[in-house]
Amino acid sequence: MSGPVLGLVVNPVAGMGGRVGLHGTDGRLDRALERGAVPVAPARADRALARLQQLAPHLRVVAGGGVLGVDHLRDRGWDVTELPTRPGRARSGTDAEDTREAVRAMVRSGVGLVLFVGGDGTARDVAAVVGDVPVLGVPAGVKMHSGVFGTTPEAAAAAAARFLAGDETATRPAEVVDRDEAGDVRLHGTVQVPAVRSAVQARKGTAGTATDDAAALARRVAAEMEPGRLYLLGPGTTVAEVGAALGVPTTALGVDAVLDGRSVAVDASEADLLALLAEHPRAGLVLGVVGGQGFLLGRGNQQLSPAVLAAVGTDRIEVLATPAKVDALAQPVLHVDIDDPGLASRLVGYRRVRTGPSRSTVLRVVA
Repeated sequence: MSGPVLGLVVNPVAGMGGRVGLHGTDGRLDRALERGAVPVAPARADRALARLQQLAPHLRVVAGGGVLGVDHLRDRGWDVTELPTRPGRARSGTDAEDTREAVRAMVRSGVGLVLFVGGDGTARDVAAVVGDVPVLGVPAGVKMHSGVFGTTPEAAAAAAARFLAGDETATRPAEVVDRDEAGDVRLHGTVQVPAVRSAVQARKGTAGTATDDAAALARRVAAEMEPGRLYLLGPGTTVAEVGAALGVPTTALGVDAVLDGRSVAVDASEADLLALLAEHPRAGLVLGVVGGQGFLLGRGNQQLSPAVLAAVGTDRIEVLATPAKVDALAQPVLHVDIDDPGLASRLVGYRRVRTGPSRSTVLRVVA
């Protein structure tokens, strides 16, 4: 093939576990469906492709069959080649081997970039077979700790367009990581990604929180909590220290809720949080910062949906980060990646970040 050629593969079930309180969807799809989960990846794929269509109207695309890609490419004006579905598989079915086989076929066809829609599990499948072909992820999973994703679907599209057009031809190695059942983040390989720093996120950092700093900050936050106000505690080691200061059970991977110094929910789903907020409309939200990446919302805390955030109020969000974690940010900004542009616009701007019992800094929030 001549000219810029994009490979596209979509994991249609990626991210379904997020809002229902599951910390990933791999191996948990049945549980997610039982809890009422709905697909999120198709809409995020369409957001990225709509932006890419604006930036690259004459693109050539090799796409997975059916829901794996080509269903998202109707009427976009691109030259599309649909890959055959695996024998015995329906066009509406998908599993990890479907992703791997689609990427193998794209590599054989000579694509210049593989754009995938999913999370860390999908990134692992892509990395296993892509070889030296550059890849880029449209963030649609639950965790997305790997350094292969755009900061938003639109940012992924912009980076892909610049790379395929030759405006940004450099690549850099990026680690593909995933969290195991024990909660440990493990390395699963390295791939090449377009070196568009402002659009592609860093890998989640594993250092940067000083325990003494976090504990002192948490004790002050706990002491300042108002009687009668419901507090939602986001994931992360820094915010988990608030629960420890209160002496209540929390989960470092999920969203918890406390009221008047007692636990009222542990590892809550979006539905759990909305029910609590309906009963206790005076609420606040305490968020930590994803180490290295700087994400506030959209990475591992999809339970904090636009509906939950609107019920709490954007002015009732408190951000905690130790000085070491602030210093470890890949860029001195905080990121928001949520599926509500209006709400996201109200979150952007400069926000106070508490770094100690009597210290704070100001960082810019971008969406």
